[in-house]
Amino acid sequence: MANLINAGIIGGAGYTGGELIRLLIHHPGVNVSFIHSRSNAGQPVHKVHQDLLGDTDLLFSGELDTSVDVLFLCLGHGESKKFLTENAIPDKVKVIDLANDFRLKAGSSIGNRKFVYGLPELNKKEIQSASAIANPGCFATSIQLGLLPLAKAGLLKDIYTTGITGSTGAGQSLNATSHFSWRANNIQAYKTLTHQHLGEIGESLIHLQPVNDVDLSFVPWRGDFTRGIFVSSTLSCDLSLEELYTLFTDYYKDHPFTHVSKDPIFLKQVVNTNKAMIQLEKAGSKVVVHSAIDNLLKGASGQAVQNMNLVFGLEETTGLRLKANYF
Repeated sequence: MANLINAGIIGGAGYTGGELIRLLIHHPGVNVSFIHSRSNAGQPVHKVHQDLLGDTDLLFSGELDTSVDVLFLCLGHGESKKFLTENAIPDKVKVIDLANDFRLKAGSSIGNRKFVYGLPELNKKEIQSASAIANPGCFATSIQLGLLPLAKAGLLKDIYTTGITGSTGAGQSLNATSHFSWRANNIQAYKTLTHQHLGEIGESLIHLQPVNDVDLSFVPWRGDFTRGIFVSSTLSCDLSLEELYTLFTDYYKDHPFTHVSKDPIFLKQVVNTNKAMIQLEKAGSKVVVHSAIDNLLKGASGQAVQNMNLVFGLEETTGLRLKANYF
């Protein structure tokens, strides 16, 4: 590609920052201009992300370069808004935020910037003309991909969702429930019915099903594995299974990363990829929609690169044809 996109990363030392670096240094249309990390400034990137030894000689920077074309914010929740308040970022610089600071409509603006919710399967057209993107949450992405076709058809009412996530979903900072000795051979429910992604899911469903009395009950689980999300949503529906599959395949026919399967799906199909897998099952009037993604890729950094591709007019899949860790 003749004109490379110059990209900067704020917060490059964590899990999402590391995954973003891995994607961008191998992206044929991108030049990584700088990777900011206050705690690691001056250190080689491969000192923190040790698998990148031999892939890049970049050093972490303690300085902000505002001459880039796109700025990725891989900061803790609440830190992105603070960063944009304290630093003057030129209007010409596209901003893609991977935290939850701008996902809800009520808080989607800061200064002259208006953030578009960055779920391509919902807002592709709006993303293509956006100057700022609020990347969706990982659980929110997986749950929504299982429900969007039903919302578009006006079929949602009472939904009961369970989902399990790997330890990387908790971030890199060590805490009691991310210790190997705690996670191993262990599962725990957490944030039952109160998970922070419920707000953004609700806004997306209302976007497609405006006459909305949808009640989503969500119980997330911590799982005994490092990465990936598997979600199952149960609801009532009178459509046959074949009609439902037609509904889903029609909805996702122009979305290259979301695949509808008639065979049972599983995490190893999606881990280390930007894919989402969806499968449907039906018994009587009850439908279960299963969906699976990699929480760090389609649920975070991969989706951020997908959004960047759309914003800059690149083929949506550029730099994202990744091999699953199947064995």
